[in-house]
Amino acid sequence: MLAVENLHVNYGAIKALQNVSCRVEAGEIVALIGANGAGKTTILNAVSGIVPARSGRISFEGEEITGAPPHEIVRRGISQVPEGRRVFARMSVLENLEMGAYTRSDRQGVKREMERVFALFPRLAERRKQPARTLSGGEQQMLAMGRALMSTPRLLLLDEPSMGLAPMLVEKIFEIVREINGAGTTIMLVEQNASMALAIATRAYVLETGACVLQGKASELAADPQVRSAYLGE
Repeated sequence: MLAVENLHVNYGAIKALQNVSCRVEAGEIVALIGANGAGKTTILNAVSGIVPARSGRISFEGEEITGAPPHEIVRRGISQVPEGRRVFARMSVLENLEMGAYTRSDRQGVKREMERVFALFPRLAERRKQPARTLSGGEQQMLAMGRALMSTPRLLLLDEPSMGLAPMLVEKIFEIVREINGAGTTIMLVEQNASMALAIATRAYVLETGACVLQGKASELAADPQVRSAYLGE
């Protein structure tokens, strides 16, 4: 579904990604794990068109999307849940969700997707008229995920969904991630909580200082002594 080949991304003089290649097959959950600053978010932002690639190629469902603008990438079927949620604070829950559907003109389809989001996140249905700033951190994360789903993506890019959440809420968010995937949405997941990420992922890539140093089945990486020592605190 997604192929990233020999990707280089710079932030000024800083080499954020160096010759990174990875792939996502339809139906998978693929996790990107590594320390802060390893380049995980940069991969998602490059796929979304938010940061430009210096060189390399990104293709989605067989078509190259390198250099395409973000709104075009959303139209093609990729949506991102950004790190830190970034909801529209003064807008209501309902308005935030409507913003997620800004590329769509099929009103009935948008209505069905809204119902699906409220079924996934009943708390959002209860708070649909509240400003997003009045929601708890966990509710804002649900809103960010729901907003991304409003464009009916085939590939969902999830950036640090558990950040800043209480352990009980983290488990709930990961249950919902599994549910979204089970309903047919492919997921690329960046997550600091490596043990949780590897527990739900099909495959995973380990990044260090902008380079991919390990890859494989998530279950195999979770059992790897090097990964356990560096990322699982064992």
